[in-house]
Amino acid sequence: MGLNELAQEVGLSPTPCWRRIQKLRDEGVIKQQVTLCDPVKLNLGLTAFVSIRASLHNDAWTQRFIKGIVAIREVVEVHRMTGDIDYLLKVVVPDIAGYDSVYKRLIKVAELQDVSSGFVMEVVKHTTALPTDYALQA
Repeated sequence: MGLNELAQEVGLSPTPCWRRIQKLRDEGVIKQQVTLCDPVKLNLGLTAFVSIRASLHNDAWTQRFIKGIVAIREVVEVHRMTGDIDYLLKVVVPDIAGYDSVYKRLIKVAELQDVSSGFVMEVVKHTTALPTDYALQA
């Protein structure tokens, strides 16, 4: 949404609206602005969620794992979890052969107890918008 459209939406003129946006950037509320691309049109039609159970739980293993995993470009999200799995990864690739290539690199990163993958058949909901109504309660 452009600045003029946003200003009109929130009932401000463009200059005060721009100042508020700048303040949100300065405070770290707005981390970055991005362009969202269609993964299929970029030949990235297969998404996998990969569950990882670590074989060790110490600083050296964690640092090695994180350093290795962030270097794999196809891994677009890494979440440290509670429960039965230690990490959940989101991987985007062209096809199963692309996933196999990522898997082979992944298992070289650090010793892993278990790697389990599920492949997305259909995206029912996808958004990057956060539910900002909770911010008003803070």
